[in-house]
Amino acid sequence: MHLLSLVADRLWLVSDGRVTPFEQDLAAYRAFLLGGPAQKKSSEKPKIKKFGREHLIAARNEVRRSEERIEKITTMHSKLQEKLADPKLYEDHNVVDLAVWQKKFHEVETALVRAEKLWLAASNTVDKLENG
Repeated sequence: MHLLSLVADRLWLVSDGRVTPFEQDLAAYRAFLLGGPAQKKSSEKPKIKKFGREHLIAARNEVRRSEERIEKITTMHSKLQEKLADPKLYEDHNVVDLAVWQKKFHEVETALVRAEKLWLAASNTVDKLENG
């Protein structure tokens, strides 16, 4: 059933000589098929899937892009840490350079926090879409 949920956008019901879209989720479709037509008249309303496969793919792509962004920013962060660890940068004649590097370091740290928040939001979206 997991594979079917990844590749199928819509379920179709062939019953009573008609073909109609099945508006409920995959679990309800399975229960209907196993239980026969009597299940169709159930008074219980099954959940309707709100988001399709496209939303899940888009959310997963956003997670991937966020991870790539975090990786790039982390690399920049490490390089700036190395630069700021150089004792020569703290000599009197490098005061202007030191200020520039510290400003860049702060910008990268801010960008990293922002990228991590975006990744977390995208991951939560994927979890919600996968788990209903």
